[in-house]
This record gives sequence, structure tokens and C-alpha cells, in this order.
Amino acid sequence: MNRPNVLILAGSDPSGGAGMQADIQAVMALGAHPLSVITVLTAQDNDRVHAVMPVPADMVAQQAQALASKMEIAAVKLGIIGNRANGEAIAALIRRLRQRRPDLPVVLDPVLASGHGNALAIEDPVGIIRPLLPLASVVLPNLPEAARLCPGADSIQRQAALLLEQCPNVLVKGGHGEGDVIVNRWFSAQGEQVWQWPRLPGGFHGTGCTLASALAALLARGIAMREALERAQAYCEQTLLSSYAIAEGQRIPNRWATMEKTT
Repeated sequence: MNRPNVLILAGSDPSGGAGMQADIQAVMALGAHPLSVITVLTAQDNDRVHAVMPVPADMVAQQAQALASKMEIAAVKLGIIGNRANGEAIAALIRRLRQRRPDLPVVLDPVLASGHGNALAIEDPVGIIRPLLPLASVVLPNLPEAARLCPGADSIQRQAALLLEQCPNVLVKGGHGEGDVIVNRWFSAQGEQVWQWPRLPGGFHGTGCTLASALAALLARGIAMREALERAQAYCEQTLLSSYAIAEGQRIPNRWATMEKTT
């Protein structure tokens, strides 16, 4: 059985709960194969980020080129970028990949800070991400990220409209909202679609990584955007329902909780 390759460019989380470690698990669980390019080294636990060190841009490019020169890339997932030089190297890489495959899906998780607000870049994170937005097939900001990417826009709909000027699909995640229900909103040229999920008690480490990587795996398998979004959210919900603790604080999503058929 052949698995499509997902090229992941993201930071390393030594706790195993988020970042590249989470991405690898989610991509494998949903029937694709992860190709992992580390962009940032971090010192973090399941709650806090203590230090961040971007990998040099030429090394990021070399990691990716070694893979892309031999292997067919079916989708790209972007997580923490680290600095502007890495962002520029990744943008150049995507343009080269699109020369071979113009419809290549690119999933952008615009990580601006950790769940507790710890910095994940050594430069302005919004400035790092902006050049990548026009290259993305879908961007998945949470509520604080959408507000930071669209300063002055006072509603989710206005923020989404501004993001749609650069990216054809926007999923605004509602996990940072209030109330007993999480509302995720997908915006595209076809309008707005809403999904609602029950808010689970406690906190979780790596939820956004899990969702974005699951989506990338499903798109790599040729599943259409709407269905891929729905299935990725349902998968993410299952990982949280069966999450586990490794220490006090945020729980770890169980990314092997439910594995879809890959045929």
C-alpha cells in the first residue's frame, strides 16, 4: 500500500505533545507518510516554551531539497517558521514544488505564540507569516491569531474577508472563545460553513498541530477540502476525548485513538 508524502516544516517539541512530533503522529494516523523538516528547536514542556532557536535557513532548505528531489510531495504542512529567513526559504521551496504540481495543497497553521502566550519566533511572527499566506491553500488561525493577522478588523467575518484576499480557504478555530461550545468557521468563495464541537474540560497541548496535520494528510490523499476539513475536525475531537497526562498541566491528544481506513 502506497502512502502519499506530506512535507512538514515545523518546530521540534521535546515533550512530544505538539510541533513536529504531533505532526508526524497525526499524518501517519490518517494514512499519509510524514517527511519532516525541522525549522525551529525549542526547549518546552507540556505547558510552557522556555527557549527558541531557529534552524539556519540554508539548513532548512537543504533538508527540504534532499526530500523533494527524490520523493513526490502530495501536500505541505507549515507550522512554526522561526524567522523571516526561514519564511523566505520556505516560500521559494513551495514555488518550486508548484512548478511540478500547480495544485499542491499547502496547509498553513499560523502559529504566533504558544497556548500560554510564549513567543515561538525571534522576530515579528506576523511579518514572518505574511509572505506565506498567498502560497497557502488553507490557513487555520485561532481567534487571537486571526485578530493579529488582521489588525483593525472587528469581527470574524471581516478578518476572514481580509484573509480570503490572500488565501482561498480560511478556517477560524474557536477554541479560544467562551461558552460550552467551540465554533469553527470555514470561509471560502462559496461562503461560510460552521461546525460546532462540545468544549471539553481542561487544556490540551498540540491541538492546532493535530488538526492542521490531519487536514494535510487527508488533502494529500485526494480528499476534497470540505470533506477533509470535516474529517480532520472529527479526528481531532477523538484525540482529545482519549487524551492522556504526562505531567501536571495540559494533556496530550491521543493521536492513535482512531485511525481511518487508508484504502
